[in-house]
Amino acid sequence: MKKFKYLLLHAITLFGCITLTAQKPVDPDNILVGNRKQPTVFLVGSFHFAYYNLDAHKTDKDKQVDIKSKKKQKELAVLLDYIARFKPTKIAVEGGRNSGYLMNRYRQYRAGTRELRAEETEQIGFRLMERFNLDTIYGTDDIPFVSSLSNSKDSMLYRPLIDSIYQDWDFRSDDSLSRLYKKFYEYKDELAVKMPLLDYFKYINSEKVLNRGYGAYLVGDFTLGNTRGADALAMHWYNRNLRIYRHIQQITTSPDDRILVLYGAGHIQLLNQLFECSPEYNYIKFNELNK
Repeated sequence: MKKFKYLLLHAITLFGCITLTAQKPVDPDNILVGNRKQPTVFLVGSFHFAYYNLDAHKTDKDKQVDIKSKKKQKELAVLLDYIARFKPTKIAVEGGRNSGYLMNRYRQYRAGTRELRAEETEQIGFRLMERFNLDTIYGTDDIPFVSSLSNSKDSMLYRPLIDSIYQDWDFRSDDSLSRLYKKFYEYKDELAVKMPLLDYFKYINSEKVLNRGYGAYLVGDFTLGNTRGADALAMHWYNRNLRIYRHIQQITTSPDDRILVLYGAGHIQLLNQLFECSPEYNYIKFNELNK
């Protein structure tokens, strides 16, 4: 009798294991999203039309796109028509969180008292605001955590540690991969001049280009010390983009929101990862926008 009970229990346990093993694993979104309506985000990575040359890579004058030329304005109209398919209800741009200065510029533009500047915030952002009759543009940029520490009341306490971490951290590495990235950036500069804007935007927002662009932060200064370069990147560039993501969360107020995020392509390399992983948003990639 005991042997029979043992065999029966073993058979039930074995059947249960087979049943669990045979089950098809569920899509995690079945649990994390379900039937919940998500606000939608569309990321647009751009080069800086005004060429302020504040980034590590500087574009030579003879390789800069004249966005105000007749040729590029025609190409810009095609790019705007493409982006407009998204039908944004909110536009977030690479500007300070006090967006009053942006709104003041926009009102002057609408009143006909000033022309649009060359920068993408105005050439793309303002024109789409006008097209969709939006009343606000949202600056969602921020300084990184390390700058917050440097500007805090206790900055003298933190400064020796910050200086020790950021010693020689200047985006001017001369290792073999950094030199190859310099060649790639120069190639993109030339491509921006020759290629129609929409085609160029599709290229710089493509998955491979974004991923390899992200990889640029993992060479050069990243290798300083033991983990010093990694710590510097975490407190500076990675943290800044985490803060940007957080500010986009803060302007999200409805599941019906359709948020267009317009930033330099270097930011999109990180924001792409954050929005792709988040169950909070329905994320549409640049090259996946339907007609």
